[in-house]
Amino acid sequence: MNVAFPTLILFLVLLPGFLLRNGLKRAERSSVDFSPFGQVVATAVLWAVFAHLAWMGLSYSCFSRAFEPSVLMHLLSSVPASQTKAAQAVGEQFTWIAFYFVSLFAASAILPIFARRAISTYRLDRADSRWSGIFRFHDAPWYYLLSGVDFPEEEQPDLVFISAIVEVAKEAVLYVGVLDDFYFDSDGQLDRLILQNVSRRPLARDKASTQVEGADKERFYPIDGDYFVLRYSEAVTLNVQYVKLTAALPQDDLLPDETV
Repeated sequence: MNVAFPTLILFLVLLPGFLLRNGLKRAERSSVDFSPFGQVVATAVLWAVFAHLAWMGLSYSCFSRAFEPSVLMHLLSSVPASQTKAAQAVGEQFTWIAFYFVSLFAASAILPIFARRAISTYRLDRADSRWSGIFRFHDAPWYYLLSGVDFPEEEQPDLVFISAIVEVAKEAVLYVGVLDDFYFDSDGQLDRLILQNVSRRPLARDKASTQVEGADKERFYPIDGDYFVLRYSEAVTLNVQYVKLTAALPQDDLLPDETV
C-alpha cells in the first residue's frame, strides 16, 4: 500500500459528484471549464455527498446493506496496517461494493440527461421563472437567444429567422433564412448555423429600389438546397427575429369589409 491508494479511493468516491455536475450543466464550452477551481470542487463534493446518501439509503432498503464509515477511513489512512485490514474487509464484499459503485457511476451519468429534459419540458429555466436562479443554464447564452425558450408558453415562437451579413468577394451580402439548428466549437463560441429556405441579396440593393412596388421580392435571390450552413466567424452582423404563426380565419368568418 502507498499514498496513491487513498488518492484512488478518494477519486472513486468523488467521481459521481463530478459526473452529476458536468451532466446537469448545459455548457456551450467543451474544451476547458474556466469556473473557479474551488467552486468546481465544492460543487462536485456536494453532489457526491447527496449521491452517496441517496444510494446508501437505496442499497439499505433494497439489499439491507449498511455503510461502514470506519472501512473508508482506514482505506484513506496512510498507515499500511490500517489499509491492509480495510482492503481485506472490502475484498470480502467486493461483489456488492463493485455493483454499488458501477451502478452509482451509471446513474450519475444517465440521470442528468432526464433531469435536463425535465427542466426544459417544464420550463423551469425561463428567465422569469421563480426557479430560474436554480435551474437556469447560465453557461449557455446562445441557447436561450437562438431557441426563444424565454418567451411565455403561449407566445413561444414557431420560427426563428436569421439575417446575417457576409462579405463575399469584397461585397456585403445579406442572407436570410429559417434557423434549423446551431452548433458550437470546443471553446463555446457559436460555430455554424443551419438554415432553411435561404435567400440572399447584395447589401448595395438594400434601399435603392424600395419605392418600387414588388422590388423587395426582386432584390432577393433564393438559394437552391435543403440546408444552408452559415459560419458565424464569417458573419459581420447577425439579426434574430422570432415569428409566431397564427391561424388564418376561414373566408366565411370574415366580416363583409375584411379580406384575407
